[in-house]
Amino acid sequence: MYKERISKLRNLMNDKNIDAVLLVGDHNRNYLSGFTGDESFSVITENKAFFITDSRFTEQAKQQVKNYDILEYNKNTTFADFLGELVKSNNIKRLGFEEDILSFSVYTLYKSKVQCEFVPMERIVETIRTIKDESELKLIKKAAQIADEAFEHMVKFIKSGMTERKIGLELEFYMKKLGAQELSFPSIIASGVRSSLPHGQATNKVVNKGEFLTLDFGCIYEGYCSDMTRTIVIGKPSEKMIEVYNTVLEAQELALKAFKPNIPAIEVDKVARNYIKEKGYGEYFRHGLGHGVGIQIHEAPSVGYGSTEELQPGMVVTDEPGIYIPGFGGVRIEDLLVITKNGMEVLSKSPKHLICVD
Repeated sequence: MYKERISKLRNLMNDKNIDAVLLVGDHNRNYLSGFTGDESFSVITENKAFFITDSRFTEQAKQQVKNYDILEYNKNTTFADFLGELVKSNNIKRLGFEEDILSFSVYTLYKSKVQCEFVPMERIVETIRTIKDESELKLIKKAAQIADEAFEHMVKFIKSGMTERKIGLELEFYMKKLGAQELSFPSIIASGVRSSLPHGQATNKVVNKGEFLTLDFGCIYEGYCSDMTRTIVIGKPSEKMIEVYNTVLEAQELALKAFKPNIPAIEVDKVARNYIKEKGYGEYFRHGLGHGVGIQIHEAPSVGYGSTEELQPGMVVTDEPGIYIPGFGGVRIEDLLVITKNGMEVLSKSPKHLICVD
């Protein structure tokens, strides 16, 4: 698996005329090596792969990282000096680096210590990561299953008079009880007028009858994320609440049918966006339709009004239109799905009809 990923990287390196790449970001480095720790580095050349760490992680690296030369640098040697010697001994002239990850100060340090040309990689590892293999899809599906089971539990747990934070704590505890390592991101738990905040994290606000409650959450299972949103009503909804909810639901379902391989992602966004606009709520849909999900909760491809990517089989993305009306509240409904050869498969199985709890 890791050999195949490195082979794909080397093909892209050859296209860009890069002799080697330096990986300092945890996600890219671990994706290509199988390491689960941090504060380590990889240098991959046309025919060698070096995994570089210090004494804290050497034993772990030897256990987890195969087909790499495991190198250790000590506290008396900076990584920049170590990298300089490695580049020199392997005759590396053009070294690709993660321009979105490496800070300017560290880049400047490396430039002063390493005698080669530094070339922006232009997210070539992230490009490889957009297409998930079967082992990745298995883990993402398990993470999605945990989220579904947690939502089923929360519908029974949530009562009016609870605080958003109590709801959030129960949600986190239950997902971890089911095997989640961590949350994919701090859960968005927003009720009443706060549900108009697309990223409203839990507060001590009490959820009351006659209010929307938006739950946007996910978990990490064996390194892979899930992401799902459901909006429910505490008590009985007003006619306006029903209208807004059904508008979002219909937009979300229409977009689902539009997800297919070889379709520009921006065209799928337009399906949901145009429907919401037709219903008179266009100004209240203020974000893109979705995003890629994998070892990070937000990764390529973007599925939005500024997207330039084309959907391909193996991409895992979200479909999450929303309407957010200040002073009233908001609704978002989100499914996780994978693009297949013939269309798409929805990974989020939780019901989407309007659910009301006491």
